[in-house]
Amino acid sequence: MVLAASTPSVATQLFGSGLIGLREGLEAGIVVMILAAFLVKSDSRSNLKWLWLGVGAAVAMVLAVFAGIHYGTSTISGLAAEAVAGVASLIAVVIVTGMVLWMRGAAAHLSADLRRGMSQAVELGGVAVASLAFFAVGREGLETALLMVGYAENASNSNWPLLGLLLGILVAVALTVALYLGAVRISLTKFFRYTGALLVVVAAGILAYGIRALQTVGWLPGIDDLAFDVSAHYDQSSWYGTTLAGLFNLRPDPTVLQVIAWVLYLVVVLTLFLRVRRPETSPSSAAVDQTPASREPEPKGKQ
Repeated sequence: MVLAASTPSVATQLFGSGLIGLREGLEAGIVVMILAAFLVKSDSRSNLKWLWLGVGAAVAMVLAVFAGIHYGTSTISGLAAEAVAGVASLIAVVIVTGMVLWMRGAAAHLSADLRRGMSQAVELGGVAVASLAFFAVGREGLETALLMVGYAENASNSNWPLLGLLLGILVAVALTVALYLGAVRISLTKFFRYTGALLVVVAAGILAYGIRALQTVGWLPGIDDLAFDVSAHYDQSSWYGTTLAGLFNLRPDPTVLQVIAWVLYLVVVLTLFLRVRRPETSPSSAAVDQTPASREPEPKGKQ
């Protein structure tokens, strides 16, 4: 989603969307893995069909949202398209910021919360199990859908971002299965910290783009007030130009309002995201450095 003449390179599109697919897919995969493992070890296998029904419904909902936004905006043009893209960008920033900050605080007790929620859902019945799976997976999927709308728009109707997303999700599925089986172990703390920080930078670029779009339609002032213009020394069609545009929505002639919003967002959100957290209890803190899967499948091997 960049107001620029160049289109991001294939590699950039694949990397950017693949990163989104990997992170969000692994988040959703870990959620499903915890819920499924709980049902298996609590002798509630009959509820697995309800779990997969909820997951399937969440995936269908996410696909519908993505298709509705993407193909809906493709039917309009001019200032109307800029207005829709600008508003969608700001909504995406709010959701992504909330999810990144939420995951940072919830990672330590995510597994316990999900198991507790599933225990209550099992007592209420299959519909409750499906609903829990739907909302848990759908929350991750909506974030992915909103982020991917930006990449699809930026790619000028190219299918490469969607391919990158699919590849990232496939890798996430493979990692989730490997984690469940105990074939690999990763530090979720480090994984979500590094990818979360990168997503914050990506979100800052989406914020800047949304502001520029709303300035273009006149909803925000300052479209002619450029902070700087290095177009003469910045080749937007070069490898670095397309990479920076594709990943972070950077352009050589941002407005003053764009730069202010970009800087303030990064300073505030990265400070909140990277600040040192004092663990409430040692066991809870230590548990974050092992995947929930490394603890969940143990009873599975005893069956």
